[in-house]
Order: sequence, then structure tokens, then C-alpha cells
Amino acid sequence: MKKMSNRYIASVGLLAAITIVLQLMGSFIKLGTFSVSLVLIPIVVTAALYGKNAGAFVGFVFGTTVLLSGDAALFLGVNPIGTFITVLVKGILAGYLSGLVYEKLSGKFKVILSAITCPLVNTGIFLIGCRLFFFDFIKEMAGSSGYDNVLTFMLLALVGGNFIFELITNVLLSPMVVQIIKIREND
Repeated sequence: MKKMSNRYIASVGLLAAITIVLQLMGSFIKLGTFSVSLVLIPIVVTAALYGKNAGAFVGFVFGTTVLLSGDAALFLGVNPIGTFITVLVKGILAGYLSGLVYEKLSGKFKVILSAITCPLVNTGIFLIGCRLFFFDFIKEMAGSSGYDNVLTFMLLALVGGNFIFELITNVLLSPMVVQIIKIREND
């Protein structure tokens, strides 16, 4: 196993702590029934600067914070195991796959593509989890909200605005933060 430097451990730890704070603060900013996930930015930054495994770790911290903060309470009451699987897998894979994209690509757009990957994976796994573990519950929610089509409800009411916000903020901010940290580390 590769030895981790003190700088690596401190940097990943700091980004994990930022993730916790952003998730807890994000609980106060709602789009529909769900909180805005500003935490995807430090996940992308971690994955780009410190690798896919570090990105997966910070994604795990994100998922754990979602579970502990009560942000997943709506789904915990319906299917606790499905909630744990969905929330943890989406966080871990968002970090890991963002890091993998960054690692496998070259050029100046790899941070942007990594920043696109993170919310795509986060939202995609959430939708898969909704279909696998919570479909009947979501069907009831859709009907009581006036939607005839469950898929339309899932895309518009559950993830629409949140996904667009996450995508835009990630694409705009993640490359800047990565660049700032790289410049500071080279000083």
C-alpha cells in the first residue's frame, strides 16, 4: 500500500470536514422537498486533486452526513436499508467516478468533465434507488401532487431544479477551486 503524506491526509480531512459543514448548512436551503447539495464541489475537488479513492471517501462522508442529518428521513421511514444503500452508494460512486474521469482524461477540460460526472452520478443513483426501493411510495407522492406520470414527477419534482443547480455550481466552481489549490500548493 502506498504511504500517505501528512499533507494528503490533512487535505482530504479538511475537504471531508468542509463536506460535512456544507451538507449541514445545505439542509437549510431547499429546492422542493430536498436540500441543495453544495457538497458535490469538495467531492469533485478531492477526486481531482487526491484521486478517485479519496473522492470516494469524501463521497462516503457526504452520504453518512446525509443519513445522520435527517435529510433522508422521508425515505428512512419507508425503507431504511434501501435508504442506506442509495445514499451511501450515490455519494461513494459520485466521488470515485469523478476521480476516475479526471484520472483517465487529459487536457484542460478534465476538471469540467469530472464536475459534470459528479452530479450526474449523484442524481442518477438517486433515481435508480427511487425506482428500486421507493417506487410505490413515490407513485403515491406523484398522485397526491397531481402528477399522472411517476417518471415526470421524479424528474421534475424530486430532482429537476436541484440537479440543474448542482450541475451549474459544480461546472463553474470546481475548476476554479482546483486551480486555486494547485497554485497554492506550488507556492
